[in-house]
This record gives sequence, C-alpha cells and structure tokens, in this order.
Amino acid sequence: MIHKLSINESPIIGAFATCTEEIALVSLGTKPDICRSLEDVLKVRVISTLVNDSIVVGSLCRGNSNGLLVPRGATVRDLDELDIPLHNLPSKLNAVGNVVLANDSAALVHPELSDSSVEKIAKVLKVDVRKGTIGGIRTVGMAGVATNKGLLVHPRASSQELASLEELFELPVEVGTSNFGTQMVGSGVVANSKGYIAGSQTTGHELGRIEDALGF
Repeated sequence: MIHKLSINESPIIGAFATCTEEIALVSLGTKPDICRSLEDVLKVRVISTLVNDSIVVGSLCRGNSNGLLVPRGATVRDLDELDIPLHNLPSKLNAVGNVVLANDSAALVHPELSDSSVEKIAKVLKVDVRKGTIGGIRTVGMAGVATNKGLLVHPRASSQELASLEELFELPVEVGTSNFGTQMVGSGVVANSKGYIAGSQTTGHELGRIEDALGF
C-alpha cells in the first residue's frame, strides 16, 4: 500500500490536495497514478479541480462530510462533480485550508476569523467551532491533521493547546512531523478515517507517529 507520494513534484501534498470521508480534491493536472493511489488508500472519489484558477486547492479549501468551504467569490472548476454543498467563507483570510482544521464533529480556526465566519463554518460543516492556535501558530489548518479517529499536530503545541484540542474534538491528540522534520505537519499529510497519504520525504519513524495518532 502506497503511503508516500508527491503531487506536482512536491512533497508538500497538503497544499495541493484535501479530502473528506467521501471525496478528495486535487489540483488539475495531477498525474493519473497519483489520483489512483489517493482513491485506493483514502477510499474516496478523486476530483481534479482549480480554485480561483489556482492549483493549491488544499490551501484554499476545507470540508467534511457535511460541506465544503472555499474563499469568498471563489471560482471552482468542475463544480458539478461535487455532491456536497459548497459555500464561500466571508473572510479576508482566503486560504481556507490553511486557517481551518476540521473533521465531522469539530473545527479549530484562525483566531482572527470574524464571528460571522465562525458562524458560517459551524453552519456549513455542522460542527462545534473554536478559535485557537497550535504551537502558537494561527494557520491551524497546516499545523495539524484531523480525522474522525484522531489528530496529529505541530510538535511545539503546548499542553494547554493539546488539552483544548482533546476537549474540542473529543479525540486523542498526538504531536509529530512529516517530510523529514517539517513541523507544519498538515502540509505533508492528507488523511481521513480510512487511510492517509504522507509527503514523499516522510521518514519511517514519522509514518509510525502518523499511524499511531490517526488510528491506523
């Protein structure tokens, strides 16, 4: 089973792909064998798309089983292929995938998101939402990975942040890295409760931490 790969020749796969329990969005032009690997490992339908004509769909989108959030005014290519509701987030912080960490029950979001944005996230994703940081980092979507089975987050997360995450998500939270020491672990891992893919530079030790944290 393939657990490591590159997208667009980059190990920073979280910038170019995102997934829910049912679908994965990847940048248009992703190689067919990469798409097949994502389908096989994550057990999802893979949709190739562009958001605002950009390939960094992982940085620009965040969704769960209930909905998908994209920047306000965003154009999404091949929109008709999506079978979950798509909504715009009314925020100047338009890299939605970078500022929202979510699964099917909860979301941690950038502390500067407006109250209206927090309300929109709660309504679209149907989750409990809390503002916060991970390791003091506000771009929580790239500082962690959340599935319905567990969370893996930045190794410098404080004990207070870890406790807050465990309370919010009601799941075990572990710390770790990807891509040979990259602390922004969400940039190097795409995962749901059925499987995970890590960036091509991720070490065996890091894979072990990912598997332990996410329950594989």
